[in-house]
Amino acid sequence: MNTVLKEGDLYKVINIFGKIFELRYGYYDENDRNSEFNEVIPIYPDFLKTPMYTDEGRPFVTQMQDVCEFFEGKSNSEECINCIHYHHGDDLLGICVCDLNQKLGGNTND
Repeated sequence: MNTVLKEGDLYKVINIFGKIFELRYGYYDENDRNSEFNEVIPIYPDFLKTPMYTDEGRPFVTQMQDVCEFFEGKSNSEECINCIHYHHGDDLLGICVCDLNQKLGGNTND
């Protein structure tokens, strides 16, 4: 049985580092949405646009997120997954364990 996925359908619920994320199918931009050849894909949070933190103040990141100023790893890399500070959680989500990126006081999702 072939299920046709629609924008907004639930892809996965992830519970990592004390937070729950609902990942849904969709498009990252209008060009993708308006193309007759594109299908919906899982949409991951944009933690650069809307930062989220663990209760200890560690920032959530995606593997494919652009690196920050504290990146340490392959010099030609542009994604967090190649940084020594990336700590994998589940799916494509993780946290940055660089002390220079930690928000003091923790629980800072404002």
